[in-house]
Amino acid sequence: MAKKEVAWKKAASAASKVLRRTGSSKAAKSAAGSALSQTKAPKKVTTTKAGLAASITLRSSGSSKTARTSAGSALTQRSNRRKK
Repeated sequence: MAKKEVAWKKAASAASKVLRRTGSSKAAKSAAGSALSQTKAPKKVTTTKAGLAASITLRSSGSSKTARTSAGSALTQRSNRRKK
């Protein structure tokens, strides 16, 4: 079941900054792209791959505040389904 949350303006802005920055990691850009694609799209959910990238970004000590903001937004929009 998809969550009915959308990326808010601050998270979308942070995601845009991460994508434009040349020094951003691949994981940060993946998470940022996922968060940005879900702006104003409540039926879209974060994929497993983007969720993993967001998790890596949040755990990384070298991630910027904007990268962490967009990664957090992407993780918030993950599906609640888990494999049994």
